[in-house]
Amino acid sequence: MLIRLESIPPSPTLHFEQELWQQGFGRVAGIDEVGRGPLAGPVVAAAAMLNEADAESWHGLFTDSKQMTKAQREVAYDSFMSRGVVHAVGACSSEEIDGIGIAAATKLAMARAIEGIEPGPEHLLIDALRLDGVNLPQTAIIKGDAVSMSIAAASVIAKVTRDRLMAGVFEEQFPGYGFASHKGYGTAAHMAALQQHGPCDIHRSSFRPVREAILRS
Repeated sequence: MLIRLESIPPSPTLHFEQELWQQGFGRVAGIDEVGRGPLAGPVVAAAAMLNEADAESWHGLFTDSKQMTKAQREVAYDSFMSRGVVHAVGACSSEEIDGIGIAAATKLAMARAIEGIEPGPEHLLIDALRLDGVNLPQTAIIKGDAVSMSIAAASVIAKVTRDRLMAGVFEEQFPGYGFASHKGYGTAAHMAALQQHGPCDIHRSSFRPVREAILRS
């Protein structure tokens, strides 16, 4: 099922989760990803399952991660971790993205996140996508990260996880590209570094700017 709302609420709600809880689906997981567009690094997906008993307490803490500041995302992420929100993260590397394409890699990262969540979900709420290879009931919601609290939580977890990876591990492994600041996106500073140094191991060689840099090197 694909749902497109005529209007977007001011902040994510529990509307879809509550409908599913009332239908007997006790474990509802929101699924979202981050990192489709960058020229470097993995695409990262997260699955997050809010507890029905205290889900209302999350109102106002978080929204779509793209609408939050870095500080707000960090606060929300730390709250999830301290309160033991059931979650899992999955990723596809730049090498996998080059091999199967970004669309398939995004779905594979989501499937990996779903496989990692314990206890396993009974229904999925997914931002805009349907995962044909996942044998679970699922609802795809256009702009789901702005509508569903579970999807918004997954969005925050995926974003913070990927940002920390780019700013920590990959910044240290591949200095000179500025991954700590642009996180692999095609900013002017990143393009200048790519032109100066050529691609590194985590660049996506199937993306045109990287492919053109390879041809110039």
